[in-house]
Amino acid sequence: MVNLNINGNIKTYAVKNKEQGIRLSDVAKDFEDDYSGYISLAVVNNELKELTTYIKEDSDVTFLDTKNPDGLRVYTRTLNLVFIMACKCLFKDSKVLIEHSLSNGVYCEIHLGRPITEEEVAQIKEKMDKIIAKDYDINKTIYSKKEAIGIFESIGLYEKAELIKYKDEDSVKIYKCNNYIDHFYGYLMPSTGYVKTYDLFKYQDGVILMAASEEDKRIPQKFIPQPKLASIYKESEEWSNLIGVDKVLTLNKIIESGKYGEIIRIVEALHEKKIGQIADIIKQENKRIILIAAPSSSGKTSFATRLCIHLKVNNLNPVSISLDNYFVDRAHTPLDEYGKMDYESIYAINLERFNKDLSDLLEGKEVQLPKYNFLTGKSEKGEILKIDENQPIILEGIHGLNPMLTSSIPDDEKFKIYLSALTQINLDDHNRIPTTDLRLIRRIVRDNQFRAHTAEMTIMGWPSVRRGEEKNIFPYQEQADVMFNTACVYELSLLKTYAKPLLEQIDRKSEAYIEAKRLLKFLQYFVELDDLSDIPPTAIIREFIGGSKIVH
Repeated sequence: MVNLNINGNIKTYAVKNKEQGIRLSDVAKDFEDDYSGYISLAVVNNELKELTTYIKEDSDVTFLDTKNPDGLRVYTRTLNLVFIMACKCLFKDSKVLIEHSLSNGVYCEIHLGRPITEEEVAQIKEKMDKIIAKDYDINKTIYSKKEAIGIFESIGLYEKAELIKYKDEDSVKIYKCNNYIDHFYGYLMPSTGYVKTYDLFKYQDGVILMAASEEDKRIPQKFIPQPKLASIYKESEEWSNLIGVDKVLTLNKIIESGKYGEIIRIVEALHEKKIGQIADIIKQENKRIILIAAPSSSGKTSFATRLCIHLKVNNLNPVSISLDNYFVDRAHTPLDEYGKMDYESIYAINLERFNKDLSDLLEGKEVQLPKYNFLTGKSEKGEILKIDENQPIILEGIHGLNPMLTSSIPDDEKFKIYLSALTQINLDDHNRIPTTDLRLIRRIVRDNQFRAHTAEMTIMGWPSVRRGEEKNIFPYQEQADVMFNTACVYELSLLKTYAKPLLEQIDRKSEAYIEAKRLLKFLQYFVELDDLSDIPPTAIIREFIGGSKIVH
């Protein structure tokens, strides 16, 4: 008998074979109706476990479904596997790339030496449906690195074999499904039949894969076109090709060869050129209000400072106004769904006062700015400001692109900039690195360097940050006049040096342990870059690791 504490309820299961135990997928069937999403993963004694895992002793178990970030990742990764298998069946010599997220889906490409057609995409979807209907088992086997390398070399996957050489751990998971073999750094579901809901359609040069929606698991996620974001991803891909770094393997080789200095200099030159181009547009269009919005840890402080320098080169003398000083008195701060003060709500800002001050400044009037006292929670008198015609106002904050923030200012006076750190490289063709993970690692390092926060504290606060972004930033990103990618192709190799020891300090009993372990899983493929000599003091990455001459 095995006693399982499942979501606070003790259930006893008879075990036929004591050595084997009871399989989690069998237990999950008893709880399917308790979840609004598809169960795809479990937490057993504070460790993530695949549903194929057998439990041999009394344990605490919590199932995760597609409404949970970890559960959705497993579902999506399994969907990716089905997609890759379908492509390989139809186009044997094709190169399938799982590229990046886009509008709640995943953008993928099938390289055939020619553009893929709508008819071929329909054929892929039909093949995927058949693979799902066949409900092929997805079997995982653990090998040593030497064994795994030999397996992948024997089937011609030399890049995958080479990447595994860099893995810190000696164990390697290899998944086999109906004679298809692959390596994924994350978990998969027990069989192809676990994929119940999805969609696939042609988009630009590739396709979009959509998993089950959060609102109704029987309906795929809704695709909302994001042409500007897609364009900046495309630009980042072109930059990576220009630099010659498209995957972690090529980056590792460059670091080992000691030739990373040139890569760093090219990245900085590209950033400088793009920021200069943005400053030129602002000058040409005579924009008076510059709005900068970005999700957490996108490097907006460094970007704003560098943009100011380029604007001065263009004979403009920008001034910055902090939105934080326009907070309403604490007693009037709106509450979130948990009854806590929501400083990320746009209604936490005195919009009427803010718009009046902006209008007066643009009309050449002298304005008494407010200053928010964070100790007393009240607004006080701040500096007196008057601007000239050649002084644009820079406003940075999470609400920068929300029309409500500057509702009294004509649109032709505004220039809107959206920043994000969009990951430029992936582990390999089939294992992408989410942009969100890059930003979280940046924040872990920065919070430890400058705010005396542990990695555990940062991870525990991250879900709240993400909720604020989903509500206040992402809905408005396509309204930007320009987008700028602050990611540096080499930075995860650099951040690993700082982040790894911080993540390893998190206790196994901590609520942050599972997330820390997940981040460490993909960081282990990177060769560490600990030489900072080629990184200039104005680099955006300096905002997170220290040594910046323009931040802090």
